[in-house]
Amino acid sequence: MKITKIEAYQVDLPLVDGDYCWADGKSVSVYDSTVVVVFTDNDRYNLYDYCWADGKSVSVYDSTVVVVYTDSDSYVGYGEVVPLGPNYLASYAAGVRAGLKELGPKLIGLDPTQLKVLNAEMDYHLKGHPYVKSAIDMACWDILGKVSNLPVNSLLGGNMNPNGVIMYRAISQGTPESMAALVQKYKDQGYSRFQLKLGGDPSEDIQRIKTCKKILDRKDVLICDANTGWTLHDALRVVNAVKDDDVYIEQPCKTYRECLSVKKNTNLPFVLDEVIDDVHSILQQASDNCGDVINIKISKFGGLTKAKLAIELCMELGIAMTVEDTWGGDITTAAILHLSHIVAPKLQFTVTDFNSYNKVKSGNMNGVSFQNGRMTLPTGPGLGVVPEWTNLGEAIIVIN
Repeated sequence: MKITKIEAYQVDLPLVDGDYCWADGKSVSVYDSTVVVVFTDNDRYNLYDYCWADGKSVSVYDSTVVVVYTDSDSYVGYGEVVPLGPNYLASYAAGVRAGLKELGPKLIGLDPTQLKVLNAEMDYHLKGHPYVKSAIDMACWDILGKVSNLPVNSLLGGNMNPNGVIMYRAISQGTPESMAALVQKYKDQGYSRFQLKLGGDPSEDIQRIKTCKKILDRKDVLICDANTGWTLHDALRVVNAVKDDDVYIEQPCKTYRECLSVKKNTNLPFVLDEVIDDVHSILQQASDNCGDVINIKISKFGGLTKAKLAIELCMELGIAMTVEDTWGGDITTAAILHLSHIVAPKLQFTVTDFNSYNKVKSGNMNGVSFQNGRMTLPTGPGLGVVPEWTNLGEAIIVIN
């Protein structure tokens, strides 16, 4: 079997709850090649923004859907990558498309079912830029599943969570009261794990944590995610102020060194995210006992092939995981579900269902159910998802 053509489609994914905001007062309404920074003279938080550390916000995500064709008409694979804007990680939406134009021609003629070979070729022809490779790798897993007539989860190792995986809901940064209202909204929908977007003024963040914690039940989990937004001394203030509140602290500072220092000064469970991007970073933090939980984002590792390796390493080391991506639509969510279901239940911290955040669908998953805060696997061979062609329009890149 050979790859004969690669197409890319662009689709905007507006958020159900509006814009997405993060630290330092930055905010973005549409991601593509232009960043729109929104300032207000009174309110720092737009009701329709999704906000996190450093004042960043987003209302519309820029998704790239990749379609890989083969010399057999029966086997076509689908992948998707959605960077979290240009100033969260070293990735951006227009960069995905530029990278595909560079890398795609080198892959024509390769066997999409030989995933190790495919990844070696991608790494040889394009150094770094794992997010560019992610959707291609994802699409080729989809093809392998269809060729084998098996779901991708079976090929990855099998379903360790037949009742579904536990989902979390990210809560946009805002006033303590507005964040608590969102927690209650999603608690009423069945979610029991909530990730607060913090990384702002430490005094306000302490109040956000305490206000949201008050409305949760004993079984609920609250994750305090600064997205690298705190300085070391601010992070220490926060963890000391909430030390008796039974919460998780996630990625308080920008560097691993700073995070390790915070970890050494708190007994609260600790989550690492932005500093985890390969197996070497996993081994380093395991040696230092820094991360009680780590986040595995598919596009940061370059696709399902390398994310699977990271998950297997974490299971051997006994490290709990959140399996997700930087952002995504229905196709990304399908890949997350297949990957997350291979994690042993005791090490399954939580998962993200990005498709539920968006007003526009990039695809349609088969047979997925959401019940009591858990989501099940898509059914059928491959990823069990097909693009929503009416939302994709015409291909913006065609490589053959």
